[in-house]
Amino acid sequence: MTMHSEQSRRSFLTAFTSLAGVTAIHASDRQAGTGQHAGQPLQERHAAAQEWDLHWIDELKAGHKQVFDLGEADLVAEPRLLRFPRNYLDTFQDVYGLDFSEVQTIVGISGRGFPINASDRLWEKYALGERSKIVDPATSKPAVRNLFMDDKTMGVKALQVRRTIFWQCNLALSNIAQQLATARQLPVADVRADLIAGLNPGVHLVPSHVMALGLVQERGVTYVKV
Repeated sequence: MTMHSEQSRRSFLTAFTSLAGVTAIHASDRQAGTGQHAGQPLQERHAAAQEWDLHWIDELKAGHKQVFDLGEADLVAEPRLLRFPRNYLDTFQDVYGLDFSEVQTIVGISGRGFPINASDRLWEKYALGERSKIVDPATSKPAVRNLFMDDKTMGVKALQVRRTIFWQCNLALSNIAQQLATARQLPVADVRADLIAGLNPGVHLVPSHVMALGLVQERGVTYVKV
C-alpha cells in the first residue's frame, strides 16, 4: 500500500467516525427533545399551551374553509376588504347550495388591520381613525367608531353570524400598545391590557399571525392574501 493510499484511508476513517458521532448526537437530541422546552416535562408544555385558547383550530372541520390574510391590509386604500370572505360564503351558497355549516371563513389580522378587531371604545379612546387616516363618511372627520362592524352583508357582525372567525396577532398588538403608550406617556402593560379587553366579542388572540396561518393550513384551510 502506498503512502498516499494510507493517508486517504486514514482521512476516510476520521471523516466516517466524525459523521457517526454527529449522527449519534442528533439522534440523542431528537429523543430528548431540543429547543427552549427541551428539559421541560410534557405536562408543563401542555400547561403552557393551555394559556392560549387555540382549541377552535381543531374545530375547523367544514368541507370548505379558507383563511383571508389581512395582516397588513391597507384599510384606507381598500375599505371593503371584508367583501372577500362574504363573497366566498355567498358563491358557495349560490353555486353548491352550501350554507355556513359546511363552508367556513377565517379573517387573520395583524399590524395595520388591527382597527377591524377594535371596539368603538378603542377607536374613540386611542383615536384609531386619526392614527390610521380613516375618515367616517357620516362626519367627514377621522372615525371614532369601528366602520367595519355593521355593514349588513360584509360587516364583522354579519360575518360572525355566518361563523366567520376573526383573530388578532398578539405580537402586533404588543407593538401597537407600545406605540400608543409612548405617544400618551402611559404604562405599556396597562395599554396592552386595555387593548385586549377592548377587542370585538369573539376575536381570538393568537400568539403570532404567522404561527396561526401555519396551524390552520395544517388543518386543510386554504389561503388567500388580501
